[in-house]
Amino acid sequence: MRVAIAGAGAVGRSIAGELLENGHEVLLVDKAPTAISVERVPQAEWLLADACEITSLDEAALQRCNVVIAATGDDKVNLVVSLLAKTEYGVPRVVARVNNPKNEWLFNESWGVDVAVSTPRLMSALVEEAVSVGDLVRLLRFSHGDANLVELTLPADSQVAGKQISEITWPEDTSLVTIIRGNRVLTPHGEETLEPGDELLFVAAQAREESIVSTVPRMPPKASKSAAWVTAA
Repeated sequence: MRVAIAGAGAVGRSIAGELLENGHEVLLVDKAPTAISVERVPQAEWLLADACEITSLDEAALQRCNVVIAATGDDKVNLVVSLLAKTEYGVPRVVARVNNPKNEWLFNESWGVDVAVSTPRLMSALVEEAVSVGDLVRLLRFSHGDANLVELTLPADSQVAGKQISEITWPEDTSLVTIIRGNRVLTPHGEETLEPGDELLFVAAQAREESIVSTVPRMPPKASKSAAWVTAA
């Protein structure tokens, strides 16, 4: 897979390194001469050019790329790169970095963005995911179809704990894609039994998120003997 990355800063170089280790072909593009550090990622192709200019993207042969990643520290640049990649070169997958959370609403299909990655939102989601049991945590937003990747950790008192997946009716526009159980990653199938502590990952329409929580309700609390005695009195 050929990937072009706009922005050869720390973020762009780190992404390039990961992709190269996985056997992909990577081109790093940056207009700042100081950012061109071939020795840091020697396996990558490098291009000193402005990724917001058509002539530069022609030189980068963007039409041959399977993925374009807009990873600069400037949201305006990332939006322009995304729009050009999608509309002028028909790149199948465009991923864009969101630097300022206030601009996140712009990073959608209207600007050619397939996946927007907001570091502050991702970090807060990971914190929530670590401490939230029984609550839905949004991990990633997909621009197309207004869908999100969400996570829910099954509480011990969930009414669906011990049930097979085939026994549960999930909301419309919702797909259970993965179950994380300890160190294992499980592919959901009808005979798989859900267990307390399972991390359930869904791709779901935003409008269906609340319905997911209601599909895995907790057991109602049992009335204590003292409470029953007071009521009777």
